[in-house]
Amino acid sequence: MKNYEFGLDTFGDVAFDDQTNERYSYAQSLRTIIEEGVLADQLGIDVLALGEHHREEFSISSPEVAIGALATKTKRIKLGTGVTVLSSDDPVRVYERFATLDALSNGRAQVMLGRGSFTESFPLFGYDLRDYDELFEEKIPMYSEIIKGDPVTWEGKFTQSLKDTTIYPKMENNRKLDTYVGVGGSPESILRAVRYGFPVMLAIIGGEAVRFAPYVNLYQRAAKQMNRPVLPVGMHSHGVIAETNEKAYQIAWDYLKTYMDRLGMDRGWARMTKERFEFEIAEGSYYVGDPETVAQKIARTMPKLGVERFDLVYGAGGQRQADRLKTIELYGGAVIPRVKELLAEGE
Repeated sequence: MKNYEFGLDTFGDVAFDDQTNERYSYAQSLRTIIEEGVLADQLGIDVLALGEHHREEFSISSPEVAIGALATKTKRIKLGTGVTVLSSDDPVRVYERFATLDALSNGRAQVMLGRGSFTESFPLFGYDLRDYDELFEEKIPMYSEIIKGDPVTWEGKFTQSLKDTTIYPKMENNRKLDTYVGVGGSPESILRAVRYGFPVMLAIIGGEAVRFAPYVNLYQRAAKQMNRPVLPVGMHSHGVIAETNEKAYQIAWDYLKTYMDRLGMDRGWARMTKERFEFEIAEGSYYVGDPETVAQKIARTMPKLGVERFDLVYGAGGQRQADRLKTIELYGGAVIPRVKELLAEGE
């Protein structure tokens, strides 16, 4: 059987109190994310990825700090980002932060680089959105050079110049930082990841997942043609898991729909209709239902796409804290074991 991995992703959506239904403070929200990560670790979930956002509805603007806290509370789960917005960051500082986290977590740190689906970080950190593409194009090869562990000589338009400079701390045993590239659906992004030897995570947040199969095929073909390693491709999608399909549906409608409608206001999407919502649950990219329903859908999707990692994005729109914890509990305790059974039967 293939070496499948199953993770959880959160953008740090601020949760709601179980009793009062009032929104948590940012401090409360950050503390609950630590609680959620500890539970995921206890359940044997492979990866927890924390998003970087600089918006009112999210509490995580500095995922590395939360990962550092999680490193002291967990034992085996990989701790990463989803994503680190490299375009508005400094490749040297990204390496330094994650090399530090890797040491503190005994080798469990994982970076996921991305251009950023939200753009608030660009003006916040003094970058011009007109340079959106060029910033990432320049910074990813710089990062790629840094993680080799050798002295770096570099000169760029948007980045600092380095001459035979060693970046610290050094990784143990000459390891490289575990690095993915998050891709929203562009062939150029796939080819770039192949060029620098990074595995890919596909962000599939709507529509039929199978439409992303050509990107997996492109990654594999390009890796062979460029004589690069054929590394795993993963995917992440939103989901809600509850004891019954009806309860999961209601939570998703109350919170996931609200989240998507708010996102759509920024991006020019139409509001979510009941028909569209039900299509996303039945045939699209929402994994909503009881454990068996969700497991069956994941087990159908992964082989169709040819992906080896599936991350469930939980807590979208906030949700009550008890419901978020229930999603994690059922995902780790029931869904993942069932998916593995179904995938083994399929093989």
